[in-house]
Amino acid sequence: MRRFLPPIVLSMLAIALAGCVTPRVSEIAERPAAKGAFVSAGSPAFAPAEPSGAWWRLYADPKLDSLVAEALEHNRDLAAAEATLEQVRASLSEARASYLPTTQVTTGYTRGRLNPQMAPAGADRDYEIYQAGANLNYEVDLFGRVRRAVAAARADRDAAAAAVDLVRLTVASETARAYADTCAANVQISVANRSIELQSRTAGLTRTLLDTGRGAGLDVARAEAALQNTRASLPPLRAQRDGALFRLAALTGKTPAEADSVVRDCAKIPQLTAAIPVGDGAGLLGRRPDIRQAERQLDAATARAGVAAAALFPTVTLGGTWSSMGLEPGDLGESAGVSFTAGPLISWNFPNVFAARARMKAASAGADVALARFDQTMLGALRDTETALSTYANELDRRTALAQARDRASDAVRLSQLRFDQGADSFLTLLDTQRTLVQAEAALAQSDAQVTANQVAVFQALGGGWQTP
Repeated sequence: MRRFLPPIVLSMLAIALAGCVTPRVSEIAERPAAKGAFVSAGSPAFAPAEPSGAWWRLYADPKLDSLVAEALEHNRDLAAAEATLEQVRASLSEARASYLPTTQVTTGYTRGRLNPQMAPAGADRDYEIYQAGANLNYEVDLFGRVRRAVAAARADRDAAAAAVDLVRLTVASETARAYADTCAANVQISVANRSIELQSRTAGLTRTLLDTGRGAGLDVARAEAALQNTRASLPPLRAQRDGALFRLAALTGKTPAEADSVVRDCAKIPQLTAAIPVGDGAGLLGRRPDIRQAERQLDAATARAGVAAAALFPTVTLGGTWSSMGLEPGDLGESAGVSFTAGPLISWNFPNVFAARARMKAASAGADVALARFDQTMLGALRDTETALSTYANELDRRTALAQARDRASDAVRLSQLRFDQGADSFLTLLDTQRTLVQAEAALAQSDAQVTANQVAVFQALGGGWQTP
């Protein structure tokens, strides 16, 4: 005689198979190209060692060190991220409490009067009743609903911790950038002032020659026009310096009025004297907090898909109640007034599982979204790093060329001045060489500022600086 499995068993097996949650694995993280050396790190400006956590100390600038430390202590965005982390930690504690039984204790007092028709003749119609009770329920996590809910909450906590690290990285980078921008603006102002001094001497010379009858009014006009053009570059530079200083104040938790006066007078752009340690792709993927955040968000989404799948299975709860009732407080607990219940409770939304299946499908799609974002975060990190490395290396080459151009322009001004004094060159030639020198010095100062900005971008792309110094 053939035996067939009961339909209910077949249904349970089908649901169990449908309820399986497939772990999401990133294919990009396993690519050798993602974990190898950076393609843009061939310049002598880079070293293969792993980058330092407190990378700003490579500048050997005590003021920069103190500013970053101050920002990491007082920045309000960082304070908000840390408070958010505490919220998520509390949610994890709440989720873990599901492992424990839930209890409830009740007490009650009732005073009443019986209907005359219900009370025995001559009996006291007034009465008092004292009650006490306790309930206990414990969910038996047979199908992993609680375990997966806790796993999701734990992943949320880890993602929030990675978000704090990301804010730390951003704050350290922006603080170094604002400090460098302030110093760079002052250096450019100094270069402009030197150019103004040179052009002022030239303009004064042309006026003297004109007064003595040996010059021309056209030469005076040209010299003064060049001088005023250079003076016109000062207000934007001062505005850049003030803007950077105000950014720095906000990053360190201060108002603009409380901006550091020492930083305002900074006259030297922080520069590195050694090659930047960059490591490789594998180190980057393990170090960047945004990648870790995206990975933990993927873990949370996968765990929530498991929670949704567990809803297809029965919920088993062990429960018990105890209650006592008496006419006097001392009667509570007496056997005559005590009652209790105990036993399991099984609840199952079967066969109507369509809503649970829809929730499971939505949660599974959410895990797919998290996986795609995780992959894109890794690709973006590699792109940002390669771009930062290439930009920095090429700016170094540009600065070298600009320094040589500035030197040649300085030689040209010196020779042109000698020839002009001897009457061999026209004033227009002298003025042109001075204009070239002014432009070359301004371009070199801008490149110096850009080099430091690119260095900070490299360190930020490499993902260092979120670790506690």
